[in-house]
Amino acid sequence: MATRLVTDALSLSTRGDTDVIDITPQVSALVRKHEFTHGQALIFVSGSTAGLTTIEYEPGLLKDIPAAFEKIAPKGAYYHHEETWHDGNGHSHVRAAMLGCSLTIPFKEGHLLLGTWQQVVLIDFDNRPRRREIVVQLTGE
Repeated sequence: MATRLVTDALSLSTRGDTDVIDITPQVSALVRKHEFTHGQALIFVSGSTAGLTTIEYEPGLLKDIPAAFEKIAPKGAYYHHEETWHDGNGHSHVRAAMLGCSLTIPFKEGHLLLGTWQQVVLIDFDNRPRRREIVVQLTGE
């Protein structure tokens, strides 16, 4: 079977303020929708104030993740970004840059090869609700 490439997208609303959203079901659904069996999914969030990673999506971590980012890049700290745009989200840009905007997940037999307690999450760091576009590019068979 020949290698294929398909680019699709997910669109979702967030609350902002380090909102952590499990997107594993939607990414898995795209693998099935496009009838892929083996390959990899490149997942990319458009925008400079959100990021992607994997975590165990459970209530404790949904509190720990925002708390950790608040220690690393606090909302009330001084950011040079504010001198340019005055939009109050300098911390959002710093946090997103540290997390990263993409990740690649392999899949086999139509299933993402994630650990038992591992989910793909979008984290929106902006200081307001947003509509986010997530590009999913599937490569494989």
